[in-house]
Amino acid sequence: MISYLDQDFSQLNNFLQVLKPSKLLILVDENTHEYCLPTLLGNLETKIPFEIIEIEAGEELKTIETATQLWEILSEFETDRKSLLINLGGGVITDLGGFVGSTYKRGIRFINIPTTLLGMCDASIGGKTGIDHQFLKNIVGTFAEPEMIFVYPEFLKTLTFEELRSGFAEMLKHGLIADEKHWKDLIAIEHLTPENIAPYIETSMNIKLNVVEKDFREQNIRKTLNFGHTFGHAFESYFLEKGNPILHGEAVAMGMICETQLSYLENLISAEMAEYIITQIKKFYPLQNIDNSTKDQLISLMMNDKKNSDGKINFSLLTKIGECNFDHAVPEQHLISTLHFFQNLY
Repeated sequence: MISYLDQDFSQLNNFLQVLKPSKLLILVDENTHEYCLPTLLGNLETKIPFEIIEIEAGEELKTIETATQLWEILSEFETDRKSLLINLGGGVITDLGGFVGSTYKRGIRFINIPTTLLGMCDASIGGKTGIDHQFLKNIVGTFAEPEMIFVYPEFLKTLTFEELRSGFAEMLKHGLIADEKHWKDLIAIEHLTPENIAPYIETSMNIKLNVVEKDFREQNIRKTLNFGHTFGHAFESYFLEKGNPILHGEAVAMGMICETQLSYLENLISAEMAEYIITQIKKFYPLQNIDNSTKDQLISLMMNDKKNSDGKINFSLLTKIGECNFDHAVPEQHLISTLHFFQNLY
């Protein structure tokens, strides 16, 4: 399912030799086209015909309009069900590419080659694909496993510091919900660099893999992976709609701060533990300002969260560092109190 690539990409070449696809379609954005595609093409040892499909970079492009354009391009290239789509990029590319691949002709095979920390540790794993609609994150999507995920940590050196920090938020989340040692290892990192983060990537990947294997369709324990994401997706959607998009990891970090505070308000963790966790997250991430008029809009966005049922906003909340519950409904006054708390932090 997951394979680490060596310098000559022999694992990928062997995989293609066995799979024997009729055609390769390589989906990239403008950044991975410039910084990562040359490495991939320079190491491909196959005579299988291929086409490059490039889109602009950014969450703003993860829409049904882009998906429609990609379906049309696949049709123009006479893509058949024996073709293979290679998603070379971060979370937007693997989410969007997986969605397009899983729906075109009722599904063609695809693989993910994540090029960002967020992609390696989170987005490319677990078989969730999706697009945004009306600024709601991943509101349309499918469950569809890639044929394989190939990881090449050298791609991390192509990232900006902000992109690296964005992916680090998902790693922190993995520690908070499932592995206290992983959390402590991560918060001990003084400088976020590819070299300092790389030793902990596999642990994060395995945490997510283990959870997904137990609950692929997200009926129970997989919901714990959404810690920080109910508030986080609301923040992300809000700033996207304002025309001031923030990175997914920044939104998740803000969401984890809010949902840690919510865990305290729901008497699941102590005030001391909440303060400790929030202090550690804050040292890595900037906070975005929200004003009083924002609060109703954020709560409205959370009402559209995919985990909700019976008109209730369901959260995954911490019970201790390394443990998390799910399907936890909270009263609206605690949401308002949490947003006041977050506002005062800024």
